[in-house]
Amino acid sequence: MFTLIINGEIYSPKYIGQKPILIQGKTIIKIGNIDITALKKIDPDFITIDAKDHTIMPGIIDPHIHLLGGGGEAGYMTRTPEVNLTDLIKNGITSVVGLIGTDGLSRTLTNLYSKAKALEAEGVSTYMYTGNYHLPITTLTQSIQEDLLLIDKVIGTGEVAINDFRSSIPTTQELARIVSETTVGGMLSGKAGVTHFHLGTGKHQLDQIYELLDHYDVKPNKMYVTHFDKALNLLKEGVNLSHQGVYVDLTASDNTVECVDYFKKHDGDLSRLTISSDGHGSLPKFDERNKLVGYDVAKCSMLTQQLFNLLDTHANQEDIIAMFTSNVAKVLTLHHKGHIEVNYDADILILDTEKHRVKDVLAKGKQMVSEYEVIRKGMFE
Repeated sequence: MFTLIINGEIYSPKYIGQKPILIQGKTIIKIGNIDITALKKIDPDFITIDAKDHTIMPGIIDPHIHLLGGGGEAGYMTRTPEVNLTDLIKNGITSVVGLIGTDGLSRTLTNLYSKAKALEAEGVSTYMYTGNYHLPITTLTQSIQEDLLLIDKVIGTGEVAINDFRSSIPTTQELARIVSETTVGGMLSGKAGVTHFHLGTGKHQLDQIYELLDHYDVKPNKMYVTHFDKALNLLKEGVNLSHQGVYVDLTASDNTVECVDYFKKHDGDLSRLTISSDGHGSLPKFDERNKLVGYDVAKCSMLTQQLFNLLDTHANQEDIIAMFTSNVAKVLTLHHKGHIEVNYDADILILDTEKHRVKDVLAKGKQMVSEYEVIRKGMFE
């Protein structure tokens, strides 16, 4: 079965103009110069999607999402709900990396793996991290390396908490061992092998990341640190770390445009900047004494909302789209993801940038959203 997309302005994320895109199965097989007569002979019932006056870009890759929900910091009733398929596709998210945060007791890696497999069966691409906030690292097998080598979904370790009173207060030597084991596991399995760090707002800031870089034989591009948007002093260090090869992630929020502006103004390496949703994670708010004063749930829709806001406010659309697509694919070595190119997966998003709405979504070649309406839902939705 073939699908043909026509008339849209394509950002691969590099702008390549208006060209037809031909999809067969889950793969992009040709861009430009499509012989419609020949195509009709092969498949008289091929699907045509008209993207006139719309932007075409790769599907969003969300590198940090709580597929099982998060929370629990204020008791059992504050555990947040699981992600469902519609949460993702209606927001143009076609690939996700699931993880476990504070609660590594009632939410297990077996649960996470099962959830990732279920969402994959429903149509999106899924990956996961082994471990959670705390040390020693919890794994599915006997070690980080074995998880990476033997478990198809596992691409790294995370989210390991630092600079946060909810962490295990790890030593830098412990962190170095985790980064090393994850790196080697990635080498053996042909996967990313990155360690994903949760950055809290404690008094030590990025001290341990700098210690890892300065005193241990770790590779900067195997460290992926998130939540730099929490404070200006953290974002400033994110700019510095990006020039040392560390990947920097912002959690989508009302200050995303401001954070990206700061990062660009201070010459951060934009190729190492990504944006994630933290979707379905808890958003506890603490006062200066670490007392819980508020509570909310992170929404997947915030990621897409900030994509539109950034596209509205920045002339270089290519750089912005890359933060949600190709930059993520690069740090996580997700082959055939993050670009609109021949032989890549047909994860495609068609945007109505004037209305700030998602018009169409294809995930691995299957149309999930058509003319602003979700047409494929999860098993129990």
